[in-house]
Amino acid sequence: MMMAGQDWLQLWPPIRLSLQIALIASIVTAVIGMAAAWMMSKKTFKGKTLLETVFMLPMVLPPTVVGFLLLVLLGRRSWIGRLAEWLFSAPIVFSWGAGVIAAVVVAFPLVYQSMKAGFASVDRHLEESARSMGASEWQVFRHITIPLAQRFIVTAYLLGFARALGEFGATLMIAGNIPGRTQTIPTAIYVAVDSGNEVMAWAWTIVIVVISFVMLLFTGRKQNT
Repeated sequence: MMMAGQDWLQLWPPIRLSLQIALIASIVTAVIGMAAAWMMSKKTFKGKTLLETVFMLPMVLPPTVVGFLLLVLLGRRSWIGRLAEWLFSAPIVFSWGAGVIAAVVVAFPLVYQSMKAGFASVDRHLEESARSMGASEWQVFRHITIPLAQRFIVTAYLLGFARALGEFGATLMIAGNIPGRTQTIPTAIYVAVDSGNEVMAWAWTIVIVVISFVMLLFTGRKQNT
């Protein structure tokens, strides 16, 4: 099966948009996940278990449920959706930004768990020694905690990127499947299969498998070093 010239033109927009969404979402998720994991590894407070359960919900809920909840929360009938539309003169839903939000939400639990494991692996005596020598919390975090947990942090970012790249259900619910605007690789594959276009379905599948394989291979090497 050979791809025609028109097929080649249709191949790249979903790939470019998927990489764009995954890159932005993975950076946002890494920052939020690092802050949340550091706080939760250091603090003990009433309701901590409940909050962590909320953090992990997107990992076990069906993606369509996550997408529906986001649609209710950010749709044009919600006050958040109306405020965003007033600020940006455009709704959140059915935009590539909605795809970023969906990717952040579904990737967060994976990133959070990896970051938390990394911070838990840091020797507390080293942190306490730095504090006793007058280092601030920020200095301890920057010069002690992050370097010692670096392997876990890199792994968390790569896993978050791969998860964001493969997101389908929540993205379809809140961002839709608009070619050239919100159509990502997973939604493009779904449409190609549904329409019987096996050539395009295989092409996009090979692309996302290769990217995901490389990301996971690099993650495995970082964990074994």
